[in-house]
Amino acid sequence: MNPTRTVVKQAATGALTGLALGDALGFPTEFDDVPSILTRSGPWRQMPLPSPALVTDDTQMTLALARGMRTAMDSGLLTLERLARPLREEFVAWYHSPDNDRAPGNTCLTACRYLDGDRVWQEASRTGSKGCGANMRVAPVGLVPGLSDEQRAGAAQLQAALTHGHPTALAASDLTARAVLLLAHGAEPAGLLGQLRAYAYENSGRYLTRWLGDLWRYAGDRSPESYIRRGWDECVTALDRVQDALGVPDPESDPCATTGDGWIAEEAIATALHCFLLFPEEPVTALRRAACTRGDSDSIACLTGALAGAHLGAGAWPKEWSERIEYRSDLLSLGALWDS
Repeated sequence: MNPTRTVVKQAATGALTGLALGDALGFPTEFDDVPSILTRSGPWRQMPLPSPALVTDDTQMTLALARGMRTAMDSGLLTLERLARPLREEFVAWYHSPDNDRAPGNTCLTACRYLDGDRVWQEASRTGSKGCGANMRVAPVGLVPGLSDEQRAGAAQLQAALTHGHPTALAASDLTARAVLLLAHGAEPAGLLGQLRAYAYENSGRYLTRWLGDLWRYAGDRSPESYIRRGWDECVTALDRVQDALGVPDPESDPCATTGDGWIAEEAIATALHCFLLFPEEPVTALRRAACTRGDSDSIACLTGALAGAHLGAGAWPKEWSERIEYRSDLLSLGALWDS
């Protein structure tokens, strides 16, 4: 009898590849409504990967965050002191890169311009913004092995806060990283929303002072607890919308109609969860559904790809697609570093 072959899931490679594929698939459809997308691309279930398969700032900033995480952990246990500087340097390098020409968000651009200097990062953070730029890039935080819950939550919220300082941006980023972590570690999609809701309730009044300092003061809240609770409350509401939408699933309708257009952080993760959970074992179909939406299609599909890839691993994606994606070598090298 031949020995049983062990199949390695490669969740990190799957998630990083998936988010880039979703980004590339949604890049041409962002800002269009569904009828316009269907007119140009044909039936959404047959949507082809563009050629060349170029990505947006979503993948570029994901790679910047991943490199910052790698640098920080090369010097020891992950702490604010080890992470803040390399993240800041990576974000500023992205800001100045000639490849930063993929319609980046204004919040990221403004915050990174302010980060390029000596001011404390809390002064650079845009505390009024909860745009999806906060969590479109956070998947690596859910993929890095060996972190405590506090380290993972702190890193997820810090990377968001460097640019987007609204509490919902922080909570949604933490929640997104948690979803990626749970799926990478084998959580069943059917129970995912319940686990995420429980996580949100458990962390509702927990302000991570060690990681965020006095950011709450810059937002004008009366206390750190009231600041962060605002964010978690909005995320719970977003999760409730996903649950309601999946109660009467309608794969042929635009998911944005029920869970939001994805321009803001809690809607981005909500609609990505919606698309993923409609097709948890059909990753390419989930990506196509996410890309054929009226909202922030590249970010919704990017997050959908991260969720599907974390769940199913590197084998989720057609070889012909994964071999054509932009930044493939960077995605594969970082994935190999964190695959278990």
